[in-house]
Amino acid sequence: MSTEKTRFAKSFLVEIAVYAVLVVVYFFLCLHFLGGWLKHLFDGDRRIYACVALGLMLAQGVALEITTTALLRFIRTRTK
Repeated sequence: MSTEKTRFAKSFLVEIAVYAVLVVVYFFLCLHFLGGWLKHLFDGDRRIYACVALGLMLAQGVALEITTTALLRFIRTRTK
């Protein structure tokens, strides 16, 4: 049972590390490419900005979950 707990802990730590890196990269890409446009949208119409921001958050969550799952599957198949 100890080896299963160790394997679970390693998998969890790898997932957290991968997810953290992806979130930081996503943040800086959005800041670089969408920062000016989002600021202009915020200044112009806050309701549209709120909808766009919610859409970006939803898309981020889905994309990061898909990417993390694919990377973990790839890592697991390489370690077996």
